[in-house]
Amino acid sequence: MRWVVGWSSTTSGTVSQRAAPPGPPGAHDDFDAPTVHPVGAQLLWGDPAPLWAVGDWRPDEIRVVRLDPLTRLAVLGRCGAADEQLRAGLVAARGGALRHLTAWPGSYTAVAQVGRRTTVVGDLAGARPVFHTSWAGGTAYATAALPLADLIEAQLDIGHLAALLACPDSPEALADGTPYKGVRRVPPGHALVLRDGARDITGYEPTASLAVSAAQLPPEQAVEDIRNALVEAVRTRLAAPRHAPAPGLGGLDPGPVPGMGPAHRRAARGGPAPGLGADLSGGSASATLALLAAGLPGLPGTPLGHGAGGRLLAVTFNDLVTDDSRVREAELERAHAIAADPRLRHIVVAAGEEALPYADLAGGPLTDEPGPSLVTAERHRHRLAAGGADHLVGHGARQVLDAHPARLADLLMDRRRRHLLRPVSALARADKGASGQALVIPFTVYRAARRLARTSYREGLEAAAGQLRATAFPVVDDTPGSAAPAGVGGAVDASLAALTWCRPGPAARWLTGEALAEVSVRLQAAAVRPQGLAQRPGERRAAAALARHAADHRIFEQAAEVRSQRLHAPFLDNQVVRACRALPEALRVQPGARAAVLRAVLAGAGVRDLPAGWGATSHAAHAAAVRAGLRASAGPLLELFEAPLLADAGLVEARVVRAALHGAANGRALPLDGLAELVSTEVWLRRLLARRGTCWTGSAARQRAVAGGVAPGPPL
Repeated sequence: MRWVVGWSSTTSGTVSQRAAPPGPPGAHDDFDAPTVHPVGAQLLWGDPAPLWAVGDWRPDEIRVVRLDPLTRLAVLGRCGAADEQLRAGLVAARGGALRHLTAWPGSYTAVAQVGRRTTVVGDLAGARPVFHTSWAGGTAYATAALPLADLIEAQLDIGHLAALLACPDSPEALADGTPYKGVRRVPPGHALVLRDGARDITGYEPTASLAVSAAQLPPEQAVEDIRNALVEAVRTRLAAPRHAPAPGLGGLDPGPVPGMGPAHRRAARGGPAPGLGADLSGGSASATLALLAAGLPGLPGTPLGHGAGGRLLAVTFNDLVTDDSRVREAELERAHAIAADPRLRHIVVAAGEEALPYADLAGGPLTDEPGPSLVTAERHRHRLAAGGADHLVGHGARQVLDAHPARLADLLMDRRRRHLLRPVSALARADKGASGQALVIPFTVYRAARRLARTSYREGLEAAAGQLRATAFPVVDDTPGSAAPAGVGGAVDASLAALTWCRPGPAARWLTGEALAEVSVRLQAAAVRPQGLAQRPGERRAAAALARHAADHRIFEQAAEVRSQRLHAPFLDNQVVRACRALPEALRVQPGARAAVLRAVLAGAGVRDLPAGWGATSHAAHAAAVRAGLRASAGPLLELFEAPLLADAGLVEARVVRAALHGAANGRALPLDGLAELVSTEVWLRRLLARRGTCWTGSAARQRAVAGGVAPGPPL
């Protein structure tokens, strides 16, 4: 894991908490040795506001430019800007134009210091968040929450965990909190500005008026901008130096093994391949990235463009356990058809029960926060170990390109009713179990969209708070692709439930009344809080869904991390998010819009021959794998909730969760995503309490651990 940490304090701050200037050991013997600094850190600059990079950062992932000793910019991550562009951005930031620091291709964190002012800029999606806390008369900040919790010895915030389970997609319930008391999160699209320890959070994106609809780009221009942004995002990854796994990773190559080639032996040892790789699932997002990366011309110094092997390594996951073989075979056929491109080197990773969801929950690293990806980490790690040292994934495409159902209300607010005809008709055709009500569904969806368009933000939050207090949740499975009860269910029920300002999450039905009441109080407080310039319901719900997915992707990176590998999600880059936001709503809400946009992106890049069925969703296959994992791991899961920590915290009742797990394993229609959130939160709590050591040397917790004879473990 990698993170950035620093602080800003008043001029009267204690000297013992200052960082020594950079230099070799003994070069500053006259300087008071710091008593608090992060373990295994690389000092980027010292006082008056020190900054460290902690973890296994690559040399090309850390760039620092300076205009003078107290005007400097650090960019950490993958950034496509040249040094001159970084200096120009620093000059703009010195004048207050922070948006310039977010306009370069790639995914990165920017920290600018101008005199006594330090600015830490987060990204638009939230995949690279910024956290802060009060400390030593000033403010400490980091790109991870757990190091700051270590620094101030924070206690768990049970109320935030309750909100995370009850309303995970609602920023009103989560606010700026984290699972640690006193540690706060900077919202996506905002920057943390520090001056002598005092902090200010400011947005850097222009906001549109609620009264007047923003001018929209022509569809052709919007798609072209998305293509350019995606090409630049992929090119930024290709232009970076190629990396190979560290020598000796996973042990020595055992030599020839019958039936195993070098790539298979390397994957069995658990190390990625040198160079660039990509997921190739047969879907639209991963296939788009793989084909764009394979089609870009070779780079100077690497004639074939991709380092060792010359071709892009495309990895397809083949689940041999799930029952839905028809869907799996169709996806494999599409992946094979795409991989017929001679610029791709295709690998199919087959997996059995060892890679099902909920497998090996006892192992795994401690992540910064809980997330549903903890229950599927072993499954993803099995696939990623066969990938490249730099690996492209299609995460975020659905959130930035698809239309949230609440956007139907936005169309009504703009008096564009005719654009609702195709999406509501597609919903009527999508639910095969509701064929008898196909004529009623369009009117039902239209009424729900009109009701949302006429409901104020405050009324919507108060209604959600009342629903939590009532604790009456319908027992339907709103997981996409899963079997729904008789009547109107599945896609229609999910869309109707999403046509609200705020709604309970799938795990809320299993929380205790006290936990739901506390979340209800949070929503009531948010309802009366001034919101400044309001947003349309569709825009707000879509932004919240993207922020939740980006946060989950960050936890996914930590939970499924393979040593010496970097995961890249270009759809979550700032420039790609901006380009996708400019997509007209009338085009976005059309059925199959994401596949159509990405098909046009590939056509603009010269790729037109795509297999039949390209762009089909894989919800059903995912739901089948989750149910198979529940059946295979039913025993360990029931044992996990014999005496759960969530019950000790008053969030759930153990017998209720055990009954839900038993029912889901036997095929009962229950929200599978909600069960995954409960299990992942319980697993995260157990890993957190079993942790030893701290991220800081010289801190009070570290001194107590050393005095008690506890050997501190790795930082995270």
